[in-house]
Amino acid sequence: MKSKVPVIIGSIFFAYIAFVAVIMATYDPTPDEMDWEDRQAYNRAQLTEIAIGQSIDEIKAMFGKADFSEAKISNQQNLQILFYRTHHKESDGETTKEECTPLLFKQGNLVAWGEDTYQQYLTSQIDSL
Repeated sequence: MKSKVPVIIGSIFFAYIAFVAVIMATYDPTPDEMDWEDRQAYNRAQLTEIAIGQSIDEIKAMFGKADFSEAKISNQQNLQILFYRTHHKESDGETTKEECTPLLFKQGNLVAWGEDTYQQYLTSQIDSL
């Protein structure tokens, strides 16, 4: 009498391989799940898709969690700046603001991004409460 064990083991192995293939073909990691190099490339690509006036929620949905964030009230307007890593400077295992592109939001809508954006944010006056 022939044993069915090899057939059962072969079937389980084949099912496992098929499962892994389906997962690999359909799984798309979110930005927060990517390693730093993939996320950096992803963020650079996403920068070409954004537009002035987009809401902060739309940007967060596109980019994921920001690497850094700051906020203040200036001229009775809410200002928030989000930093997303877009370029590598130093192999020290840490992401710095210098390796990020800042995105500036006023009243929850995107108003600027790029190198000079953070300086615009820093020079705006803080309202006293």
